[in-house]
Amino acid sequence: MRPLSSRELLDVWEECLDQSPVERAILLLRAACQNDPGLLAVGERDARLLTLREWTFGSAVAALAACPECGDSQELNFQISDVRADAASRSAPLRLSRDGYDVEFRPPNSLDLRALESGGCVANLLDCCVMHATRDGEAVAPSQLPAEIVSAVSESMSEADPQSEIRLAVACSNCGHRWSATFDALSFFWSEIQGWAGRLLNEVHQLAAAYGWSESDIVALSPLRRHLYLNLVAE
Repeated sequence: MRPLSSRELLDVWEECLDQSPVERAILLLRAACQNDPGLLAVGERDARLLTLREWTFGSAVAALAACPECGDSQELNFQISDVRADAASRSAPLRLSRDGYDVEFRPPNSLDLRALESGGCVANLLDCCVMHATRDGEAVAPSQLPAEIVSAVSESMSEADPQSEIRLAVACSNCGHRWSATFDALSFFWSEIQGWAGRLLNEVHQLAAAYGWSESDIVALSPLRRHLYLNLVAE
């Protein structure tokens, strides 16, 4: 994987505008690496998105969370390294043996989530992720697994792919309420890209109007040089 240039990031931003969140994750990572990111487990995908975000906007994160008790907005400040999970990629299937059931499965990936976005359900996700299931040696369809086995499989998936759900401990400075907030790396990174693209296009507009330069020439400038030219235009 490699960092994206301003031109590449602007191009993939435009490509992602009318896409679903899952598709945005795939397109962003596809622009930065050669292998198919759709096959990555969700946690590994998000770990790579965090790396790409760090390369693009730095390691510091400032986010907001609304207190569920009083509604007051809380500012969260942390480093990318603070939300990285220590998890090695698994190439072998996961296995669960319980109450006569033997199940082989894997954590879900973006292609599985894309299928859910297209109208699938949790049962379809189970069909995708369960590779083999038996009860007392007899084959069993994933849809026939009892609720307690499905719950155990889901828990094992989460344990094997901890980066797939980032939880932040938050305390409200207004009312003192404490809760665990989910940090969605993809949606946060996308909102930053949206803001960055809007600012960049505004800079392109101003410099093109002042100097007659093309978009590609302006985008190729470093942020510092664009800023200096904008200061000159404003004088």
